[in-house]
Amino acid sequence: MLRRLLGMIPTLAVISVLVFIVIQLPEGDIVTSTLDRLSATGVEMSDDRIRNLRAQYNLDQPLPVQYLSWIGNFITGDMGFSYLYARPVNELVWERLGYTLLVTVGALLFTWLLALPIGIYSAVRQYSVADYAFTTAGLIGLATPNFLIALILMYLGYTWFGLSFGGLFSPEFLNAPWSWARFVDLLAHLWIPVIVIGTSGMAVTMRLMRANLLDELRKPYVTTARAKGVPPLKLLLKYPVRIAINPFISTIGLLLPALISGEAIVGVVLNLPTTGPLLVQSLITQDMYLAGSLIMLLSVLTVTGMLLSDLLLAWVDPRIRYE
Repeated sequence: MLRRLLGMIPTLAVISVLVFIVIQLPEGDIVTSTLDRLSATGVEMSDDRIRNLRAQYNLDQPLPVQYLSWIGNFITGDMGFSYLYARPVNELVWERLGYTLLVTVGALLFTWLLALPIGIYSAVRQYSVADYAFTTAGLIGLATPNFLIALILMYLGYTWFGLSFGGLFSPEFLNAPWSWARFVDLLAHLWIPVIVIGTSGMAVTMRLMRANLLDELRKPYVTTARAKGVPPLKLLLKYPVRIAINPFISTIGLLLPALISGEAIVGVVLNLPTTGPLLVQSLITQDMYLAGSLIMLLSVLTVTGMLLSDLLLAWVDPRIRYE
């Protein structure tokens, strides 16, 4: 456990360098992009103002100095100031990160609750009508982009029911203080992004569980246990399912970043108050502090997800823990 925690430090250090390099790759910076937008509207900025902005963001310093300044402040909890929104990055991130985690965890639970039983049933009833139906639905879900599903749901909701499926709150609760009515309204809107984001993950996980369980059901110990008269349900759940679920658990760390990245585009389409639309806009405008801090936070969540998947795997399979 301690070794894995210590191993996260160099991993995140390398990620931070890569994040900084990727953000610096496009030509220009937040100041030049701002000047371009102002020039398009006929507004000019004085040379002194430009120099002050570049000094404020350390853009007049060499790249290594810029990186050390950014990552040093990030480690101490200061994520900088967003020129695009004219607010500290900390405020922008923390007010949206909770909704991002809520949507992502909801999509993850949706994926597990449907993919596991469907994968088990498809393996036990291999080549049945239900197996073919689930396989076809899974492949369709895997091939269909999440944002397209979101657009279809928005169109059907407005055409058939006259409802808008965008956002996480109704207009009257958008800026209202928290109350039971606002919480219920959140739940009424939450299921839409959860289903949209979790669809592709469910398709992958269902196929993975089916393939793993089919491999276990063909092994000699299952035939031996069946011959000794072990009840079918007990035999299925106690042995093959428990072993087949190991690769499923090990992919949790990989599924988490996939759900988070899928949330970015879906968040733009559905107008969600999450970090996805904020990240997209910050990358377009080259708002370095905002984009870099968001990507680093998502990287921390991804590495943490990998650690949790390893711990769950060791808990489910004692052989891994003993080794």
